[in-house]
Amino acid sequence: MRGPERRELARTAAFTTDGVTSRDALLALGLTHVDVRTEVAAGRWRCHGLQTVALHCGPIGVDARRWQAIWETGAGVAALDGVTALQVAGLRNYVDEEVHVSVIHTASVKHLPGVQLHKVIRRLPDELSSSGPPRTRPAVAALRAASWAVSDRQAALVLLMTVQQRLATPRQMLELSARMPGRRRRGFVRRILFDAADGVQSLGELDFARMCRSRGLPEPSRQVVRRGPRGRIYLDVRWEDSRLVVEIDGAQHREGLNVTADNLSRNAVTLQHDRVLRIDLVGLRLYEDEYLRQVALGLAQ
Repeated sequence: MRGPERRELARTAAFTTDGVTSRDALLALGLTHVDVRTEVAAGRWRCHGLQTVALHCGPIGVDARRWQAIWETGAGVAALDGVTALQVAGLRNYVDEEVHVSVIHTASVKHLPGVQLHKVIRRLPDELSSSGPPRTRPAVAALRAASWAVSDRQAALVLLMTVQQRLATPRQMLELSARMPGRRRRGFVRRILFDAADGVQSLGELDFARMCRSRGLPEPSRQVVRRGPRGRIYLDVRWEDSRLVVEIDGAQHREGLNVTADNLSRNAVTLQHDRVLRIDLVGLRLYEDEYLRQVALGLAQ
């Protein structure tokens, strides 16, 4: 095959894969190993592993690195997963330079620099996306990312960002959670998802009262009704003697105009000489000690 012809065919193969392609794709187009070796020797192409061929000699980009991870780990076996799959699906403002790839635990694959290889017990029948590079769907990817996270806080962050950026819903992840074996933090992840969906109303009041009792703090009154300029105001918890109010904000407090309505109500309470502490529901899971120290300080004052 003549040089211009093979280079044009190769550009076609690499058009949707960020300037890189695989040897298998080139062979399927009619190129030979000799053709690839000729272009590499001429300084027009560069190999990045046994399978990945870049149609240039510069550094490869982020998308190309993801394709490289698939091809070098094993096409048909590996899939982008966890945070990397979420980033491909559109996750923004979450930085992770590693490429996360999952394979079935019985697969024999090699480890690559810059690639985090995760072995899973089995794949769900519908877990892989049908478009783009081989990758898990966002709901599966988020659950695995939470399981592989280095801390509970990182796990909660990736779950909340997935929900907030509308890549998957808490309900979708809760339903999948029961079908996915072998994950760490199962109970913690389910609590965070319930919090994100505001599905456990008791946490905001009953669990908070339990937390106070465990620290020797007086138990507050719950669902206290006050009058404001816009009508009734329901306070989550209040200590009558100290005039301290704690509002525990679930996911619904961030939707639409709820923030504005909350601000007007809480300002009215403050103007009646109560002090209002705000605690977000997920923050209470992650920073329980810090929040309860603030409550204790408020009661002491």
